[in-house]
Amino acid sequence: MSEYKPAERISHLKPYFFATLGKRIVQMRADGVDVIRLDMGSPDLPPADFIVDALVESARKADVHGYTLGAGTQNFRKAVAQRYLDRFGVELDPGSEVLDLIGSKEGLFELSQAFLNPGDLVLVPDPGYAVYASGARIVGAEIGYMPLLAENNFFPDMEAIPEDVAKRAKVMWLNYPNNPTGATATVEDFAKVVEFARKYDILIAHDAPYTEVGFDGYRAPSLLEVLGAKEVAIEFNSLSKAYNMAGWRLGSAVGNAQIVKYLETYKSQQDSAHFAPMFNAGIAALSGDQSWTEERNAIYQKRRDLALDGLKKAGLKADVPQAAMYIWVHIPEGENSMDFCARMLEETGVSMTPGNVFGAHGEGYLRISLVTTLERIEEGMGRVVDWLKVKA
Repeated sequence: MSEYKPAERISHLKPYFFATLGKRIVQMRADGVDVIRLDMGSPDLPPADFIVDALVESARKADVHGYTLGAGTQNFRKAVAQRYLDRFGVELDPGSEVLDLIGSKEGLFELSQAFLNPGDLVLVPDPGYAVYASGARIVGAEIGYMPLLAENNFFPDMEAIPEDVAKRAKVMWLNYPNNPTGATATVEDFAKVVEFARKYDILIAHDAPYTEVGFDGYRAPSLLEVLGAKEVAIEFNSLSKAYNMAGWRLGSAVGNAQIVKYLETYKSQQDSAHFAPMFNAGIAALSGDQSWTEERNAIYQKRRDLALDGLKKAGLKADVPQAAMYIWVHIPEGENSMDFCARMLEETGVSMTPGNVFGAHGEGYLRISLVTTLERIEEGMGRVVDWLKVKA
């Protein structure tokens, strides 16, 4: 029998952590274990009814089931541009500065394929979302990690980047509100990065799917609010977290027109756009009543507070996040995060994400996701409290 080997550029890739974790959880549940998942960031709440209605009504039309043509995507791009104007005060040309994506993850990966060459250097936050580095590695680019440290509010220290590294860098990835730390950034923070990018001719790639998930009245800014940012930046946004539409796979890339064009050309070789009713539902989400997201955020905030109370009882320390849907938790001194979370899962049936999944500087932490009901969070935290008391 023939042995088929993968292309060298992907031979080093390992299975996605959550895919491996999911298989273990499926097996545990088959064995009768009541597993409480506080790991993945997939929203458990549905979109607003008017968004679902827009999808259903559009899908019942006879003329929407072929390939989606330009007018359909342009209408969605116009809705994205209008939302940026209404929400952030940022003006975008929907014809040249906005691109629709089949989920923002598509764009995060495609940027590396469309813009990087072998040997290029990419600055990546550590801890950070894995696709920033994996997309670059597949191209053959080099990775320069930017530590996200608590003493710097989990924001990259521009002054700590060596001059020779800055001169070589072609792309810098940012992500605020941040996954996994829940940290936030100000317009002033972004302005410093824009200045840095101008100095060294670097493209800023800002992953911003959590701007609409905020607590205690916090509203996240867009990097594009910085004057002149569009000249050096591309921002990726998503309806997944903003409107509880993760499975719908709708996102956008906005900003630098040249980069938008590169992405559009690459996409034209890979896909034929999304299902038209999905775009119509996305337009409804972006242009419709936004007040329901405040009620959704209030639910997340109650979950956050309940989880923080449980962490306090368990003797685990965590900052209070202002945004995103995660809590970044210090694990006991001397513990390895992967081992700690694996034992927790096996011994309590509670699944949390080890911090080192997100990079070397994630060691010493774990991540809790707030996409589980209050009842399940309370049960899960109670199990962890009891578990750690026994260990003590």
